Amino acid sequence: RTSKTILRSAMKQNLRCKSVHIMNVSRFLEQLKAECYFLNGTERVRIVTRFIYNQEEFAQFDSDIGKFLAVTELGQPIAEDLNSQKDVLENYRASVNSVEPPLSYFRAEPQVSVYPTKMQPQELHNILVCSVSGFYPRHIEVRWFRNGQEEKKTGVMSTGLIPNGDWTYQILVMLKTVPQSGEVYTCQVEHPSLTSPVTVEWKHEAEYWFHSDLKS
Repeated sequence: RTSKTILRSAMKQNLRCKSVHIMNVSRFLEQLKAECYFLNGTERVRIVTRFIYNQEEFAQFDSDIGKFLAVTELGQPIAEDLNSQKDVLENYRASVNSVEPPLSYFRAEPQVSVYPTKMQPQELHNILVCSVSGFYPRHIEVRWFRNGQEEKKTGVMSTGLIPNGDWTYQILVMLKTVPQSGEVYTCQVEHPSLTSPVTVEWKHEAEYWFHSDLKS
C-alpha cells in the first residue's frame, strides 16, 4: 500500500526536483524526494527519486540506471512491483527530458553599443556612453580604454545595474574625455555568458566619430 500511495502522489504532483510529503491515517510520514543533478553545465541531467517511509529511505529510482532499486528489505518487493509496471518505468525514464535547469544556469549575452554625447555645446568635454543591456546573471565588468590604456576611475561614471523586468539587466558606463584626433576608445565587456570579452571601438576623426564592433 505504501508504494502505491506514494506513487499516486508523485504522478499527481508531476514531481520534478522537489519533495512531496503525505501523512497517512496511521500518522506515519511518507515522503517522496527528487534530486536533480546537472552535469557539465546543463548538458546532462541525472534524477534520483527517493521513496521514504517514516524518515527511512526504502527504495529509489535512478535515471542513470533506469529502474527502481531497493535500499532496504522493505523496499525489495516494492521496487520489483514498480519495475514490473512498464508505464511507470517509461514515465520515470522520460522525466529526465522535461527537467528545466535552475535559474543559476541561465545565461543571456549582453548587447553592447557605444555612442558619444556632448555635455554642453560650449564645452570641449564629451561623454562616451557604453550601453550594455539584456544580460544575465547580474555580475558584469565594463572597462574603458583609450589607445589601449585603461581609463582611470575618476573619469568613469556608471548608472549601476538596472533591472529590465525580465530577469535581465542593463547598465550605462560613461567616460568623460576631451577627444583628440586619431584617438581610439574601446569599451570592453566581460560576462559569464561570454567565452571571451566583447569590445566595441570608437575612433575620433577630426569633427566626426565612427565605430567598429570587435569580438576577441
